[in-house]
Amino acid sequence: MTLDAKSLRHELRTPVNHVLGYADLLLEEDEIGAGLRAALGGVRESAQRVLPMITGLLDADEDVSQATVVALDTVVTQLMHQARALPPEGAHAADLDRIRTASERLGELVAALQREREPRAVSVGEDRAAEGPAPGHETAPTVLVVDDDEANRNVLSRRLFRLGYSVVEASNGREALDVLANSAIDLMLLDVMMPEMDGHEVLERRRASPALRDIPVIMISALDEPEVAIRCIEHGAEDYLPKPFDPVLLQARVGACIEKKRLRDQEKQLLETVTRQSEELRAWNLQLERRVAEKVREVEKLSLMQRFVPPQLAEVIESGGAELLKSHRREITVLFCDLRGFTPFSETAEPEDVMSVLAELHEAVGPSIFELGGTLAQFTGDGMMVFFNDPVPCDEPAWRAVQLAMAMRDRAEGLSESWRRHGHELRLGVGIAVGYATCGQIGFQGRYEYTAIGTVTNLASRLCAEAAGGQVLVSGRVVALVDGRVNAEPIGELTLKGFARPVPAYAITTLTAAD
Repeated sequence: MTLDAKSLRHELRTPVNHVLGYADLLLEEDEIGAGLRAALGGVRESAQRVLPMITGLLDADEDVSQATVVALDTVVTQLMHQARALPPEGAHAADLDRIRTASERLGELVAALQREREPRAVSVGEDRAAEGPAPGHETAPTVLVVDDDEANRNVLSRRLFRLGYSVVEASNGREALDVLANSAIDLMLLDVMMPEMDGHEVLERRRASPALRDIPVIMISALDEPEVAIRCIEHGAEDYLPKPFDPVLLQARVGACIEKKRLRDQEKQLLETVTRQSEELRAWNLQLERRVAEKVREVEKLSLMQRFVPPQLAEVIESGGAELLKSHRREITVLFCDLRGFTPFSETAEPEDVMSVLAELHEAVGPSIFELGGTLAQFTGDGMMVFFNDPVPCDEPAWRAVQLAMAMRDRAEGLSESWRRHGHELRLGVGIAVGYATCGQIGFQGRYEYTAIGTVTNLASRLCAEAAGGQVLVSGRVVALVDGRVNAEPIGELTLKGFARPVPAYAITTLTAAD
């Protein structure tokens, strides 16, 4: 014999695989007649008897046992008679011919054994039966069937179609690699012994390719040696099925591999999604960090700006509202305050004492200015100019100014007691007026101030100058705007510098209501 044991068993198993495969397919059809069903059952039983005889046909490298060949020839001869006696069935004639052809081929191989001649490969040659997947299988998992024997491919493909899979075929290893590279394949059923490139080399090429190594492979072969299955598994195959295959086992193994691939694909997609989201989150975090850093710089810049300019102005500048700082006319309430007795005090006191007194005054009265929404326009030595309703409009500016004035007076009176103990007679006087003024920024590049200019500022300044220590003087319009919320005493008409006629003035003593 010129064929080794492995090749001989492969050659003998192939036609048996055809007989069992087509017999099983036909027996699953509901419309076949009772006579044909019984005949197919007999064919299938004989083919099953052949399998263990093929397995025990050779022991390693020893020659074929003549007694075994005779026994095998007896069973095969019976199988051939059963196949030839299959009743005609028009709808299944092609499959019945395939069973007869396979049984005849098996008989030829056994006869060759008896004559100690090398078995030769015979091409099946018949056309595949036209079967297709059920409607809707366009999206079914796709299985690549790779076998150099057309009948083997036909049986496997039809079986897979019935299980609901889409099937692609390849007749050798090179063709299989081309299909894998150009098609979306979910599983490959791969024969071991093939011309040009066998199944082992296909497995090696697949494992070496990052694009192909995740496609699962089930080896399906007539070779039944354990070392062949072990080698296939070592090279990356998911499973190994012997020919002829058990349809139930095939369905289970294929289903398990498809499900494992589906889960792996989901895991891969999830990993890709997590990776992409992680990158997006990282980019968002970097962007957020930049924005936070920019905002911190803006806050620090605004905080620094607010140390030197009124908060309202700083916020307007920071928000880009430069238009609000341009010269415009608006009704405002103006408050002036300064210390009575400050001039003689500053002439005799040490400069450090003067700065200490001013710091205490500003620290005491300053916070109330911003709490009530006032704009601190300027410091004038011992005094301050504050106005309301510009550059940011506010409700009841006159009432806000009066509340500020009374808070300033009360806090300054508390400081006066401390100053008196140090020999300094200093008390705060306040003047308030309401009227229209021209507001806007003045100055030059590098040094600007925001102020209000008009008769109302002059009136508030003159009332402040007339106020005694601890006194708040206001114009008649101020009293009218806060009527009912203060106790005010008229002090008569004052002749003020810069005003042609006397101006009625009032001294506010207490508040009767507060917001």
